[in-house]
Order: sequence, then structure tokens, then C-alpha cells
Amino acid sequence: MSAPPLKKPVVTEREARQVAEAAREQDWRKPSFAKELFLGRFRLDLIHPHPLPTDEAVRRGEQFLSKLRDFCETKVDGALIEREARIPDEVINGLKELGALGMKIDPKYGGLGLTQVYYNKALALVGSASPAIGVLLSAHQSIGVPQPLKLFGTPEQKQKFLPRCARTDISAFLLTEPDVGSDPARLATSAVPEGDDYILDGVKLWTTNGVVADLLVVMARVPKSEGHKGGITAFVVETDSPGVTVENRNAFMGLRGIENGVTRLHQVRVPAANRIGPEGAGLKIALTTLNTGRLSLPASCVAAGKWCLKIAREWSAAREQWGKPVAHHEAVGQKISFIAATTFALEAVLDLSSQMADEDRNDIRIEGALAKLFASEMGWRIADELVQIRGGRGFETADSLRARGERAVPAEQILRDLRINRIFEGSTEIMHLLIAREAVDAHLSVAGDLIDPEKSLSDKAKAGANAGVFYAKWLPKLVAGPGQLPRAYADFHPAGHPDLSGHLRYVERSARKLARSTFYAMSRWQGRMETKQGFLGRIVDIGAELFAMSAAVVRAELLRTTEGHGREAYQLADVFCRQSRIRVEELFGRLWSNTDDLDHKVVKGVLGGAYEWLERGVVDPSGEGPWIADATPGPSEKENVHRPIR
Repeated sequence: MSAPPLKKPVVTEREARQVAEAAREQDWRKPSFAKELFLGRFRLDLIHPHPLPTDEAVRRGEQFLSKLRDFCETKVDGALIEREARIPDEVINGLKELGALGMKIDPKYGGLGLTQVYYNKALALVGSASPAIGVLLSAHQSIGVPQPLKLFGTPEQKQKFLPRCARTDISAFLLTEPDVGSDPARLATSAVPEGDDYILDGVKLWTTNGVVADLLVVMARVPKSEGHKGGITAFVVETDSPGVTVENRNAFMGLRGIENGVTRLHQVRVPAANRIGPEGAGLKIALTTLNTGRLSLPASCVAAGKWCLKIAREWSAAREQWGKPVAHHEAVGQKISFIAATTFALEAVLDLSSQMADEDRNDIRIEGALAKLFASEMGWRIADELVQIRGGRGFETADSLRARGERAVPAEQILRDLRINRIFEGSTEIMHLLIAREAVDAHLSVAGDLIDPEKSLSDKAKAGANAGVFYAKWLPKLVAGPGQLPRAYADFHPAGHPDLSGHLRYVERSARKLARSTFYAMSRWQGRMETKQGFLGRIVDIGAELFAMSAAVVRAELLRTTEGHGREAYQLADVFCRQSRIRVEELFGRLWSNTDDLDHKVVKGVLGGAYEWLERGVVDPSGEGPWIADATPGPSEKENVHRPIR
């Protein structure tokens, strides 16, 4: 007998946290540079010498990049895609013929088998031609069918689906619902067992690639019943299955060419053989997939930074004000310096994280998350600075510039396109919480029962004793370290180059300070620590800056010893680290001197209507309708706008 359909879950904040906690990877079987950093231990040995790809990986990767570059230069018209808000079918088919759909898929399944490093280089390249194409390829391979099957699929599933994903079929990932974002405990889409099948019902929102996809990864809740563990579960679903309807193609302020939609599932029959992993493992599969999948977003930010630097250089040399090029005016020059130094650091973070993922020697779940967080925030700032450098021309569209006879520079477009990266695959605020949870893991492991209000006094006493032992050993190590020794890291001060050793000493000292600050906060707030989102966000941002500084310095040394740009790389790393240190010092100051409590009072007043008078004097141009669309399961009443690529 099949289980009854699910009602929309109603969960408390504690239950939601428990669901998220259960989906976390609990164990640390491999070392993690970033985890150690948050604990006050600067493990330079984990990232230096900088890991490198094999000769075969380089040969295969460069060979594909050459073909992809030629395709982008001769077959891709980014302005046309932006204008028509659609990637032409012939472009997508051309990408299929190149093998671009299978960049990360093993050659035995028809893929190219590129490393993470070269996959990201390819995404950056194609994304510079058209960000919409970069998103299509990334959503297909980073979070779509290929990656979950690579990590969790059965041999039969891999043999059945991966050859299709490598050459012909586009995939999409369906998790978000109209009323469910980063709180999956409230997931309403159901998958009711019926014999050897599951019957799926629900509505999914913001399904990137969903409009053109042939295969879907769908997250749905299996009700608990006899013989079924239940829980959020992942399925591979054929888009042409009866009951699958793409009800809407969404339009956005940027990335106008992406095929993002609303997908309704009504009584969709999916064979149990299409279930990925066991019942209840869906969230863990999604989070594990994102450990490396998130690196696709930094790739797009690196591409944007490189392009912004090129435009800033060319424009600022050509545009004159008050008798000299604008680049020579300090106010503009500072922006150019920021763009150049930050782009160098973004590429350093991306390449280091990607190469660490390829090596599989380290656990990079925090590094990948930090890379996404840091790149999305800094990439947006880079684009904003370019628009400012361009002035009125930065606000003008490329088509308008072309129409009046000037170079069609799409500066305003890149600003619009990059804005979503601060939301995609975990908003900045959610990333702060996810990373903070990992950053304080050691503290919660020893003090968990001590700060849990539901634990007994005997449990708290035992936890207190364990915490005392841990901190007695840990805290003394945070007092002094190599960062206080003038000659530490002397290898990073070669003759004729800027001195980067001082920046590494700063990172080491700051890592210990960061760990001490986290401990003080745990002591002060204990169980309320998880509610201090402002504090936790600053802790994470400090860690992101320290990680980026470390990556920039290590990359500069790599380039000094392997390529011809060592001196310039050292200069860029030095400037970035000096800029980063200013941001870190400000963040440290704001840990304890801020307006968090006052902000909370104002928010209560806003929601209670105390400041409603402040809203007077304007008209609201918003249209009518509910804040959140109805997602009641049932048959679709709309035309299916699914558009398979032929």
C-alpha cells in the first residue's frame, strides 16, 4: 500500500536547523586549510608549494580551450543573445558537437574528462563571450545530473544517463519552490512510493536550464511508511514524462539568455531505479555536489574581472580630462589598482581551490564556499567600479553606444549579469551561516551539550569537563606563533621583489586573533551564538580575506618560479594584501563595535508599523497579486513552454 500524499510541512526554527544539521558532512577525514585557519592554525604546508595539474591534464585542457576559443570568437554573438534573450539553437548544438556538455564527464561515458581547473577555465572563457552560455553549461554540469551521478550514482545510472549528458541532453537541478529557498525543511514536493515507482507532485521555481532541459534532478520528500525511511530524496526525471509542465520562462534583470522557468510535476511516475542514493539522502547529495559545484561562480567572476581590467585600461588611457588621461588622476587610478589586484586574487583563490579539488588530498568544502562568497562580492564591486570609471558611458547600453558611433562596451550589462552571483547557489547571507557553522564546529563539538537548553544537568557537567580539557590545550596555542618572528616565511621575500613574507605573518597572527574572537563570542553568548548573524558574518568575511591573501601570495610565488611574470605577480599580490588588511582591520573592529542591537530594535519598529509615516509621499508601481505564488499540487492549467533543443 502506498503512503498518502504529503501535506505542506510546518516546521519550527529548531526543526529546520535539525534538518540542515543532518544534511551536513559531519566528519573531517582529510585536512582543510580553511578549517585550520578558523581554528587559529595557519597551515601553509597545505597550500604551498602550490599544487599543479599533470602534464596530461594540461595537454587535454589546453587542446579543448583552443577549440572553445575559436568557437566563441566565430560562432557566439553575445550582443545578439542579450538582445533576443535567448541562446540560438545552433550555438547550443555547436557546443554539443564540441563536447562542452561533457567537460566534467569521464571519457568512458563519452565526456572530455577535464579537471576542475580546466573546467573553470572553460567556463570563464565561454562566459566572457556570453554569460548566459556560461550559466547553461555550469548548471548542466556543476549541479545538474552529471555531478550527483558522478558522486552518488550507481554503475547502471551512470551508464544510462552520463553518455546522454556528455553529448546530447541538457540537465537541470530542481530544489527551490515558490515558498522554499534555503530552508529545505519546508520542502513540499512529494514523492509517494507506489510499487517499483514513485509518484511526484509539486511545483519548482527558478529551474535554471529547466525550459530546455531533457533531464532533471528533482528533490522531493518521500513520506515515511512501512519499508520506506522517507525524507528529502533525489531523483533523475525525464522532462518529457507525462505530468511534467514548464509553466513559465522567467525573465531577469541580467543573464537575459538563460532558460530559467517554473516546472510543475503532477502525478509524474518515476522508476525507483532513477532514485539517486537512498531515501532521505537528497540534501546531503545536494550539499556535497555544491562543494565543488560552487566553484563555477568564481569562474564567471574571474572572467568578469579580467574583462573589466581590459576595458578600464583601454578606456582610461584614451579618455582625457584636465590635460591628462583619467587613469593618471588618483581617484580613477585607485579604482584601476583595485580592479587589477582583486582580479589577481580572485584567480588565485579559484585556481588554488580548483587544484585542491582535483588533487582530492584536502577537504575543500569551506574553501569552495569561501571562494563563492568572496568572488561574488568582489566581482560585483569590480563591475561597479568599471561603470564608475566609464561614467555616463558605463550607464549607457552597448546598443545605444553603437547607435551613436562609439565602441559598444556592455559595462552596464556585466553589472546586471554579476548581481545574481550574490544570490545564486546560496546567498551571501546564507553562505555566512553555512561557513560559520563549519568554522565553529570544533567549539560546538566540545560544548554542544553545555549550551543545549534541552540537555540534563549531568550531560552539561560532562560537556563542561570535556570543554575544559579541549580549551586548556587549545587556548595557549593562540598566544604566540610564527607571525611574531621577523624572519618567518622568508622564502617569500626574494631579491628584487616586494616582501610578501610580512603578509603571511599577518595572516598567521590574524588567524589566531580570529580564533580567540570566536572563543570569546562562544563564552559570551553560548547557545545564542547561532542568532548572532552579524557577528558570524564578519568572522566569515575575515576568514575569506585571509584565505584570499594566502592564495594570492602562494600564486605569486608560483608564477615567479614557473612563468615570466613573477615580479608583476608579486606586485599585484602585495597591493591586494595591503588593501585586504585594511578591510580585515575594519571587520575586526566591527566584531565588538557595531549597531547590531540597535538595528534589531529598528527592524521590530519597521515590522510593527512604527515608521510607516516615513513611507508617505510616494506611489507604489508594483502590480497586484500575492507575494508568493500558489504552489498547490495538481494538474497544470498552463501551456507547456518546454523547448527542447533540436
